[in-house]
Amino acid sequence: MIKVFAVILNWNRKQDTIECLESIKKLTISGFQFSVVVVDNGSMDGSWEVLQSIKLPRIDYHFIENKENLGYAGGNNVGMKYALDAGADYVLVLNNDTIVSRDLVANFLNAAEEHKEVGIFSPKIYFAPGFEFHQERYKKDETGRVIWYAGGKFDWKNILGTNRGVDEVDKGQYNKRIKIDFATGACMFIRRELLEAVGLFDEKYFLYLEDVDLSSRAKRHNWKILYLPKAQLWHKVSRSSGIGSQLNDYYITRNRLLFGRRYASFRAKIALFREALVLLVFGREWQKIGVADFLLGKFGRGSYSP
Repeated sequence: MIKVFAVILNWNRKQDTIECLESIKKLTISGFQFSVVVVDNGSMDGSWEVLQSIKLPRIDYHFIENKENLGYAGGNNVGMKYALDAGADYVLVLNNDTIVSRDLVANFLNAAEEHKEVGIFSPKIYFAPGFEFHQERYKKDETGRVIWYAGGKFDWKNILGTNRGVDEVDKGQYNKRIKIDFATGACMFIRRELLEAVGLFDEKYFLYLEDVDLSSRAKRHNWKILYLPKAQLWHKVSRSSGIGSQLNDYYITRNRLLFGRRYASFRAKIALFREALVLLVFGREWQKIGVADFLLGKFGRGSYSP
């Protein structure tokens, strides 16, 4: 029987994880074995005491406690390694601040059977009601239907990833399956064969762009990435780490340089490094530190401390 393992990373947000697991309890599970691995990333809020004792009917549940925060990449890698060692055919990487639709996994599996050339499947993701970037724009009956992600597009000239459809009310305009540039780390349904071929998340990134990096490695190995509009979930999008925050300034600045060095064209590399020199002189504090750490080869957690 096909084995699917969901890997959910928790860091000081046990209530979000519990609500995610409550939605997972309602999944349609037929014709496949489903397991959940919750990885706690060195939380300090008592997450361990709560999450290690969770019971999920019909679902094989595992809890792993990391003694320190290994970042998004490292934390998820712990769960993915566990899943692969346990014989997973597919790994579902899922943010803990999401609520899944009942047929999410069934839709992924149906598409995986149909599209053997696809290594990563990506869903349609809505803002969870009340978590929209621009709440004042929407009518009451539009909440829950505001798109956060309908596939990833990458601007190779500027080394920036964007979400298709963000802030748009869903009226069916993104209801076609298409090949996309990258899958968001908020929800990635990944074949075992792809992970064996290209590896897991690169822990040099720690946080941000590790999903685009994995997608890029997959494409270099001739795997496709497919957006599936019938696979759906809702995301409690965080505003605390948004544009202009110190965390965002540091990791996006540093990791864009790392990603660009690996994958960008020569012309884009030159433009990116010119931008970096400007930031090194005129940027905000953590942008400057991000550039400096890139130049010094300081990756992983790096210098960032909130």
